[in-house]
Amino acid sequence: MRRQCVRSIRVIILRLLVPTVAALALSATASAAGPCTQQITQVQAQIDAKLAANAATGPAAPESPGALLSRQPTPGSIAAAESKLWELSKEVTTAIAAGMARAHEADLAGNQSACEEALAEVRTALGP
Repeated sequence: MRRQCVRSIRVIILRLLVPTVAALALSATASAAGPCTQQITQVQAQIDAKLAANAATGPAAPESPGALLSRQPTPGSIAAAESKLWELSKEVTTAIAAGMARAHEADLAGNQSACEEALAEVRTALGP
């Protein structure tokens, strides 16, 4: 009988503990969002769309000698090959990456105006 009582207490504790931990986890996630997290997500979607459009309409490249040796490409080699083909120059790509990094930093710091300024620079660099 004592075992059943102990087991019942454990079940009750678990039933209370699991929702409480879940609620705390969700509130921590929500509080981590900064003042322009949603805008950052929108700009990132614009960047992804631009890159996808460039990849779909851009020129193709011949296989490199390394690709013919049955080697798996590395992320770095893929990025290097794609940067040679895309319409975005290295300077534009660097400006976009730096602007997004500044936007994330400002968002984490709660600085909405700095975040919006960085995102405006990214949009300008990304073009129409």
